[in-house]
Amino acid sequence: MDLIHLRMVMPPALTPPAVDLLSSDDRVLNLMVVRSAHLPEGDALECDVMKGAANDVLGELRALGVDRAGSIAVDGVEMMFSHRAEQVEADQPSALVHAPLWATVEAHIRSEGTYLPSFYLFLVIAGLISAVGIMSNSQILIVAAMVVGPEYHAITSIALGLDRGTRRRVRDGFRALTVGFLLAIVVTLGFAALSRAAHLQSEAFDLGLRPVSHLIDTPDFFSLVVAFLAGVVGIVSLTEARGSALLGVFISVTTIPAASDIAVSLAFADWHEAWGSLLQLLLNVVVLVAVGVLTLRLQRRLWRRAGRRATTKPRQ
Repeated sequence: MDLIHLRMVMPPALTPPAVDLLSSDDRVLNLMVVRSAHLPEGDALECDVMKGAANDVLGELRALGVDRAGSIAVDGVEMMFSHRAEQVEADQPSALVHAPLWATVEAHIRSEGTYLPSFYLFLVIAGLISAVGIMSNSQILIVAAMVVGPEYHAITSIALGLDRGTRRRVRDGFRALTVGFLLAIVVTLGFAALSRAAHLQSEAFDLGLRPVSHLIDTPDFFSLVVAFLAGVVGIVSLTEARGSALLGVFISVTTIPAASDIAVSLAFADWHEAWGSLLQLLLNVVVLVAVGVLTLRLQRRLWRRAGRRATTKPRQ
């Protein structure tokens, strides 16, 4: 059973309309009110809401001004034993039971779109791991670098910023990606140049047998298809909190390997491969951002339509 727990603090003047709103909705359970005559923060309200109904309930509470005059905290309910809750869930259409809580989805994307020093450190480390994988023709190391790289969080943050028209989020995301990838390329270039000087690259790589590098620096139609599908799966997995699917997206996206291949190719004076890797990097970033925006908007529209149909459809 998917339930959301709401904890609210509001001025006493807002308590009656908030209580009326919550108590009139049969999808709201366990409503509790703690009135205070002394705390300047006001009264405290708590309740559990079916996840599919939480979007409407939160919207109505915010329309009352609860978030402006007080606060609303949202938590997930891991488990609840309640016969009434089971009956309420059974009476609701599936579209209203399992609809995503968009406030939580967007909050998660925003929280991941913070660019601490560790963001750039992980990008550099992922770039170095990928460089070793390229020079040793090790696909396993390329996959490891994809998992370590945090760039997809910045990409989804940019997509959300474009979707919501938040220029600062878009600007900060693009800046973080630009600085992060440039830093990774510069450090990896130095590492690759030292490796070449010390003849540490594999013999096959030195002879021009570079299957891993060839996969990265040769963008084609299939690169576009994979980036498109990864973008769709990434947003859907974030919406439905499916971590295993999101891990698959990290492994599918050719971003940090492309940045590393730019550096390695420059170190070995392979200008054509460096150009191909740059195109691969730009292709993946642009497609992932565009698909992210479209998928966010399409999901909202589909879930809203399903919710409207569920509420207007007569129950048997």
